[in-house]
Amino acid sequence: MARAFIGIGANIDPEANILRALGMLSRRARVVGVSTFYRTPAEGRPEQPDYVNGVLELETELPPRELKEGVLEGIEARLGRRRTGDKLAARPIDLDLLLYEDLVVNEPGLALPHPDIERRPFVAIPLAELAPERVLPGTDLLLRDVAARWSVAEMEPLPG
Repeated sequence: MARAFIGIGANIDPEANILRALGMLSRRARVVGVSTFYRTPAEGRPEQPDYVNGVLELETELPPRELKEGVLEGIEARLGRRRTGDKLAARPIDLDLLLYEDLVVNEPGLALPHPDIERRPFVAIPLAELAPERVLPGTDLLLRDVAARWSVAEMEPLPG
């Protein structure tokens, strides 16, 4: 079994869609960890509703590309996610493969570790909550140290 970490977020009916995605995902992999979820402003789009973001830890027998393209993108499609050229568009669900074991991959359609780990606090902080002592693959940085670079000032932790 491989260990994978999935970023999960939404800003269209986020609580319901995140629960739906979690249910669908749990039928395809074993969910072994769920981070705190955070409400954050929509990046670059103040007119949009806030996002709810967190990270899931999974055990899976699926290889990374099959997990990403077959499972994660399939769940996004079933929940109404339509990819457009607008990278900041509102979305009912967003599922990103952040880490898969200690793999470092840079291929079309698959980058591991996911670049958002070092670029976005709402990815780094919940990921470090689940695996603070894990080394970010391809670096000598612990995830807790990556997360410590960020402020949580614009991140509201959600109960439960």
